[in-house]
Amino acid sequence: MPHASFPEEQLSAGLETALFNRDIRTGFRLLDAAYPTTSETTPAPTQSVSLLLSIAQWADLGYRNAALLDSFGTAVIRIDKSQLRLLDFLKLRITEAYQALAGEHPEQTIEILDLVLRMEGGLLDLYLHFLVNLWKGRAHRKQGEYELASTHILAARAAAEQAGAPKLVAVTKIHESWLAFQSGKRQYAFQLLDEAEEALQSTGHMLSLGNIESARGRFVRRSGEYERALGHFEAAIRLYETNTPDHPNVARALVNAAYVKRLIALELQPRKGQASGAVHARSLAAAREALELLHKAEGIYALHHHQSGTGTVLVNAAHIHLESGDIDRAATEAQRAYDFGERRGDPILMARSMAVLSAVDLAQSEEQVGEQPEIARHANLAVEHAETAISLARHTQNKRLLCEAYIARGMAAASEFAQDWEVAKDYATKASALLSGDDRDHLFKQLAALKAKLIGATRVDELLRSWSDGQTGDKTFQQVQEEFAELVIPKVWMRNGKNISSVAKLLSISPKKIRRILRSANKA
Repeated sequence: MPHASFPEEQLSAGLETALFNRDIRTGFRLLDAAYPTTSETTPAPTQSVSLLLSIAQWADLGYRNAALLDSFGTAVIRIDKSQLRLLDFLKLRITEAYQALAGEHPEQTIEILDLVLRMEGGLLDLYLHFLVNLWKGRAHRKQGEYELASTHILAARAAAEQAGAPKLVAVTKIHESWLAFQSGKRQYAFQLLDEAEEALQSTGHMLSLGNIESARGRFVRRSGEYERALGHFEAAIRLYETNTPDHPNVARALVNAAYVKRLIALELQPRKGQASGAVHARSLAAAREALELLHKAEGIYALHHHQSGTGTVLVNAAHIHLESGDIDRAATEAQRAYDFGERRGDPILMARSMAVLSAVDLAQSEEQVGEQPEIARHANLAVEHAETAISLARHTQNKRLLCEAYIARGMAAASEFAQDWEVAKDYATKASALLSGDDRDHLFKQLAALKAKLIGATRVDELLRSWSDGQTGDKTFQQVQEEFAELVIPKVWMRNGKNISSVAKLLSISPKKIRRILRSANKA
């Protein structure tokens, strides 16, 4: 029960007014006065359903998030639905939908809110229409169902506009901006964020203001402006931490900042033939900083039992370990991430995990020193994992997720073991179609690396074709023979488990010559 000086009805009315106006400071102040300690936030069975729904919304806005969510969840279970009027029943169901959303069950949220919209028969006012559509849109977005998400976010905006609630309109614009960006409307997406920020600046709602900065960071990151993106994520973290330092959105911003640090580390990695030194040290430092940020994010997600968030941490950590050369650790983290995604039925997390596992097996096949069957096993697993990633990504409308899976499959086809150039070319083409002209980040660069492999293969094909036609240019037979050896011997070496003695015996050639050719081809 609320404190004696705050009758239930009065508290509920005050909280609802503050929600409508997005007056966060007033709402938090009312809740602090009514529930001086966390232990007093457990609603009693006799409390109104309206108050229960208000508390759910304040939990969503960051008020005592984890503890409050647990406490009112118990009260929801205790209420006898059979004794409720239809409107109260619908409000209770909306409250349960939020529980499902906060508990990482977006499919359950969608199911409940579908039922509410079918049953409401004109009982829900404009604010409740706004709320139901907002939460349903968010749930669809979590599932990667962007068209449905957009339908409900726009319905939420229409209800807010009809209700004359500019602050609520601004809230919908934050969500609409991300969906607009996903569909390639970059300029409009930034415009929506600017409009939302202007309307919400005076509310004290640091969660929404942080969301705006975080969205800007993700938009800017896509264009490859990593330092600028990092600035937006750091600004988002500061805003989130103003009121709720352990909110899941803090963890999400930490993961995004770590992601950018990882990409900066990749940019700083010395290329083949380049000296390392200071630049390499900066790359290692950025990777370490990224892992530290992920560790902090994992701690926050653990407080909220947020398995999808923890899985995202693991996917990012797997990438860093793989790029740092720790293949075994990368494999472990990626598999754990997939397990989290599978438990939650999260196709996006599962697809990302499979894409990493494909890259891990590809690295193992290309660096394997063991027997040829083991190399083949890892090469085939790289293909299987990439195809699983594609299948999972196709269950969403996340184009970049599908692009990442296509690139993984193309890389597996273009491996030294497979050399399936037609398949690799097909997936490179499919991936290209999913990137816009504004995409200049790591996916763009991974696709460029795949295309570079294909160009190299095309040149080899052209060279062999010209030789078969008797076109040797001005080269002597000895030069043609040497060039042919440089093409063939590295491939035979790969297929024989990188065993020089085995290749020497198979081709009746000296181990010394094999080593010289491998050095010339940068293989050993």
